[in-house]
Amino acid sequence: MEDCEGVIATERYGSQESWKYLLKDGRMTKKKDEDDSRLAGNSLSGAFKSVFLPQGYPESVSQDYLQYQLWDTVQAFSSTLSGTLATQASLRGVGVGSQEATVAAATITWLLRDGTGMLGRILFAWLKGNKLDSEAKKWRLFADVLNDIAMFIEIAAPHFPPFFTLIVCIAGIFKSIVGVAGGATRAALTVHQARRNNMADISAKDGSQETLVNLAGLLVSLALIPLVTDNPSLTFILFFLFTILHLFANYKAVRSVVMETLNEARLSIVLHQYLLDGQLLSPSEANRKEPVFLSLRRTVPIKLGVRLGDIVQEPGELQLALKNNSKPYLIGIKNDAVCVCLASDASVHDEIMAACQALCLSTVLHDNSSLDGALKQLSKIKDPWELVSQSHKMFDQIFQTFLKELNHAKWQTDRTLLDWNEWRVEWKKKRS
Repeated sequence: MEDCEGVIATERYGSQESWKYLLKDGRMTKKKDEDDSRLAGNSLSGAFKSVFLPQGYPESVSQDYLQYQLWDTVQAFSSTLSGTLATQASLRGVGVGSQEATVAAATITWLLRDGTGMLGRILFAWLKGNKLDSEAKKWRLFADVLNDIAMFIEIAAPHFPPFFTLIVCIAGIFKSIVGVAGGATRAALTVHQARRNNMADISAKDGSQETLVNLAGLLVSLALIPLVTDNPSLTFILFFLFTILHLFANYKAVRSVVMETLNEARLSIVLHQYLLDGQLLSPSEANRKEPVFLSLRRTVPIKLGVRLGDIVQEPGELQLALKNNSKPYLIGIKNDAVCVCLASDASVHDEIMAACQALCLSTVLHDNSSLDGALKQLSKIKDPWELVSQSHKMFDQIFQTFLKELNHAKWQTDRTLLDWNEWRVEWKKKRS
């Protein structure tokens, strides 16, 4: 047994293993630390981690990485099996195995499906591309639900021969939307998971994990196909079972993500809790309360980064917007929406403050029957410009304390995922 004076150096590979360099009889030897040997596992486990996990795991990734990837693996496996059933149905629909089918007809059907899918991809990216960062969880779950709908349509298509081409084109559009939404939100989640600017490594290892899952799904599919061939009832039963597993795993996956950056939903949850009882929620607490489904519930919309003309239509309104306001943004209530106009010199903290103020105004305008505290006082004001003016006073008093609490709770305040448009305005300040 070596005494401590024999140790001349130690080295560690992340949290996986550590070694001691010992000096004994004039010679240097190295020995694995016995305290870490049980954590390092055997060589097979180490090789598996090296192949499928990012370098430096777990320190190089976010704390929610493992839980998310486990659920993502389950959903990918079930999606692969559902995809096999959908592919078989599509091939049967274009005439594979039928002597009456022609190669030309099948080719035209496939080209139409791919062409409509390409158009759908461009249109969706144009309409919703800027939302995929700020609401990554919602659109990630939406993409997987839409993917299941698309596969169900493909499985059902052969049962409606006269409309087969139309049905598979619709499915192609849905799948193209899935490709855009799924790929973009996966990139947003990769940015969140990367803790050492190692987004490329995380993305590459995620691809390896997905490939392994697809290979496992392929092997199971080889055993599955003979069972479902010419058996539509079993095909639908298995598809619904795989779909239930797929949706459940996806829900658990997005629920496991704990983002420290503020989007509109998380900021609203944190702010309203703070105004209610002075408690500032941690990222994990706020993420548990964040909705992950796209909502059709009617609220007073918030428009961030609008043009000056969306708020001010005449010179007198500019002076009303500047009342009690020395901040680098203007807020107005127009056309049943809360609009925020941002100055070109506004900082990230100004953006957070403007969004907080807009969220409070939206809440007051939407439902003032269940409000408490400061919001209750604001709800008594009926004139829109006076309401905005009093909200400026309110945030002059509370925002700096709120911002300090955000930093103390480990929220990121140097960047946000708030959905700001690109308009920036410079205006003449009110004369003192």
